[in-house]
Amino acid sequence: MGDKKILCIGLVCLDIINVVDKYPEEDTDSSFITADFVRRGVDISGVAWQKEGETPCACCVVCPISGTRTVVLFDTNLPDVSAEDFSRVDLSQYKWIHWEGRNAEEQVKMIQRVEHYNSTLPEDKRITISVEIEKTREPLYQLFPYGDVVFVSKDVAKHFGFQTAADALRGLYGRVKKGAVLMCAWAEKGADAMGPDGAVVHSDAFPPEALVDTLGAGDTFNASVIFALSRGKSLQEALSFGCQVAGRKCGVHGYDDIVPQKQ
Repeated sequence: MGDKKILCIGLVCLDIINVVDKYPEEDTDSSFITADFVRRGVDISGVAWQKEGETPCACCVVCPISGTRTVVLFDTNLPDVSAEDFSRVDLSQYKWIHWEGRNAEEQVKMIQRVEHYNSTLPEDKRITISVEIEKTREPLYQLFPYGDVVFVSKDVAKHFGFQTAADALRGLYGRVKKGAVLMCAWAEKGADAMGPDGAVVHSDAFPPEALVDTLGAGDTFNASVIFALSRGKSLQEALSFGCQVAGRKCGVHGYDDIVPQKQ
């Protein structure tokens, strides 16, 4: 499965970064996004192009002193990926499929298709399923039992009354399926994970020398963990790698300089 790909299912939003008084120059149409994906080597052959709706756009004002941001989202009527869209995906191309929790009812149908596909394969050939439950919306919580790896956000954990990542994992693990891994990142407190053995694994955060831009740090953490686990790293290794890369991201603008340039 070494040459198989990782598929991410969610919604693309164009984030226009406005630092101090510089007005953004980028257009908000999808051509900018697709060109950026191509430049970064992201395979867009599986994109579900929609006939209706406009690309959502977020204007992000970043404070250079603290690295914090204010986001004003111009949401649109762009449809979410449907189960019908997903029915056209060639599952044999992928070793891992990740869902950003959105239209959960449709996403459950998509995951069930993968589960049926997996049932026809030996265990080492099956697609790993991961889901992210980031928003505090009740319909999303039905995704808990569908992931082999489940990412739950700090906001959701606090919504359920938990004040630490470790407590959230202990309290929410009963919602995931047998054998799953549950993860929760807690900003500057690092991140914790729990597997089927019930042990909590922790990684401290890796803060940058200067906090520059936290926008996308959570997605960076998720992507890094998935990258590490998909290559056979241990849960502890993947958790630490996720925190390291997310910390690096917080110290640079955007994503181009996450990987340090060779001298």
